[in-house]
Amino acid sequence: MTDIDALQSWLGGFLLTMEAPARRALAHTIAIEMRRRQSARIAGQHNPDGSAFEPRKPQLRKRPGRVKRAMFMRLRTARFLKTQSSPDAAVVTFIGRAQRIAAVHQFGLRDRVNKAGLEVTYPARELLGFEDGDIDRITDLVLAHIAR
Repeated sequence: MTDIDALQSWLGGFLLTMEAPARRALAHTIAIEMRRRQSARIAGQHNPDGSAFEPRKPQLRKRPGRVKRAMFMRLRTARFLKTQSSPDAAVVTFIGRAQRIAAVHQFGLRDRVNKAGLEVTYPARELLGFEDGDIDRITDLVLAHIAR
């Protein structure tokens, strides 16, 4: 049994006793916190298992020098990384064009560098996922919600 399954079985009975507005408020709180944690993890450039993202490949450019922007700088902002909550679920997802870009990196798919450019197989960099501390944080949020 994984940690997520254990959390789900622990919360199952409790969530059934709560009314829908209270469940939605709890789901919203959890979604906001998970977006914050996912964004911080992406900024730190490491996968949910703790391993570092595979670095960018050296670019063959006319002007040599390092790339001064971190990977996924705009992708991790609240503009593209959205939360959705209902009485039954809390979701953190990418929207629009960012969703396609995130999927390419999440699963290590093949994509074009630009419209007329060559195709590249990107290494898998898990943008969304559960870390070890995420389950503990969700448990803390639920306990704080019960205490209110």
